[in-house]
Amino acid sequence: MKVSIITATYNSAKTLQDTLDSVLRQDYHDIEHIIIDGESTDSTVDLIRNYASKTTRHTVKWVSEKDQGIYDAMNKGIAMCTGDVVGILNSDDYFTSDDVVSNLMKPFSDPSLDAVFGDIHFIHDGEPDKVTRYYSSKIFSPFWVRFGFMPAHPSLYVRRKVYEKIGPYKLDYKIGADFEMVVRMFCVHKIKSEYLKQDFVTMRNGGASTNGIRSHRLLLQEDTRACRENGIYSNQFLIALKYLYKIFEFRF
Repeated sequence: MKVSIITATYNSAKTLQDTLDSVLRQDYHDIEHIIIDGESTDSTVDLIRNYASKTTRHTVKWVSEKDQGIYDAMNKGIAMCTGDVVGILNSDDYFTSDDVVSNLMKPFSDPSLDAVFGDIHFIHDGEPDKVTRYYSSKIFSPFWVRFGFMPAHPSLYVRRKVYEKIGPYKLDYKIGADFEMVVRMFCVHKIKSEYLKQDFVTMRNGGASTNGIRSHRLLLQEDTRACRENGIYSNQFLIALKYLYKIFEFRF
């Protein structure tokens, strides 16, 4: 069974090599790696070109062209996929261990299963062994969506047919389209999923949805809107309650 891994990049030369290397080290071999670059101006494209020309363990597809942001890049990647299962691994992130893909693919032997998700952790750039935050998806269920909870997006692997059925990421969301997609998947289309107790991905701090008070305010607005547009009762107060829980994710 083939898995398609989508990597969105833009001027990611400082971090992309870690991403590419972590895919190469996976002990699961039926991998299609799709890299969508937003027409980078640094050496990102050189890294991608070298990777694509020399990699023989799995299939590599890539494009470099202007896009409308990360969710547009994800949509392009999904449209290019031929794998049975699709996941996202962005260019600041990398797989935490070499058996992540092989382990997450095992549950898909059940044809009724639509999705698998697990855990992730965060680090400061340059301190790969120091965990600053551990994000476990264990508590997630569709009920918790109204409180802004979702599976860790970089750990979410979904059958391609689900994307074909429910449609692309919505580009009128600036940083909350991944949450809106989760609402559609789990609450509207009620996909069947399984949680795996494994740390899937190492993420560097500083992503768009976690960077500063303004980003958190926008995320509250967009998460509330995502619930409302999909018929789930919520409000910004309920969504904000998740931050009380998230305090316990941090490692001091």
